Amino acid sequence: MEISLDCLPCFLRQVLEASRMATDRDDLQREIMEEAIKLISDYQKFRCSPEIGRAIHNIVKNYTGISDPYREIKIKSIKSAEEVYPFLKHFLYRKQDKLYWALKIAATGNILDLAIYSNVNIKKCIEEELEKGFAICDIKRFKEQLKNARSLLIIGDNAGETVFDRVLVEELFYLDITYAVRSEPIINDATVEDAYISGLGRYTKVISTGCNAPGLILEECNEEFLNIFTNVDIIISKGQGNYESLSDQKREIFFLLKVKCLVIARKIGVDVNDYIFKWNGLI
Repeated sequence: MEISLDCLPCFLRQVLEASRMATDRDDLQREIMEEAIKLISDYQKFRCSPEIGRAIHNIVKNYTGISDPYREIKIKSIKSAEEVYPFLKHFLYRKQDKLYWALKIAATGNILDLAIYSNVNIKKCIEEELEKGFAICDIKRFKEQLKNARSLLIIGDNAGETVFDRVLVEELFYLDITYAVRSEPIINDATVEDAYISGLGRYTKVISTGCNAPGLILEECNEEFLNIFTNVDIIISKGQGNYESLSDQKREIFFLLKVKCLVIARKIGVDVNDYIFKWNGLI
């Protein structure tokens, strides 16, 4: 997916946020921003938003020496998710179409970072979001594929959301499930360590994709991941970053996300804040 002009101010907001998490020094923050502006001015050399996103966050790491500026945010997100996990299970227990709502729970986990940043009542916020249905939901196609499927690959997104994904994994326990995450810390995306802390190691094979971008760039992935990606029966891709880097791939994928920006909303044909479970339509 090509980088839109609308993405550029978002990159600057991200790098400013990350620089303030990593250091209190005004001079370093200023230098980071100046370097990021230079990089963004040459944005056309990058293939997709996750690629340029990695580059600007590496500026923060290089200037501050902090390899994981979002570490405390990720720890807080996982802790908050664990606290609402019993509520999520009870919510699902009351629903008739459990697969639909397990998918919705997994998608709703994508708001956890926004709730953490906003310092709101997380349980109340999640409860309100859970009751919203999908704007696009290709669950009929998904259920058809499940009839003959033995294996599932879930490409993870944010830490904390990982606990919500556990609810979906538990609903699909009869499959051989692989859960793939970033190879190293980038923004608040989940790593192997985050996935294990979230309890996913008890239900899935947790692996690194080999890619350290805030999205999945296949050309950079390791052999283990690529073998699974090529041969697995079903793939679920979580979040916007993975959608941006995988939406043009010639491989059947189900995209599960909350649409958080106008660029993605226009691409899919929905509104900002809509929930999506979208099959890419390839046969």
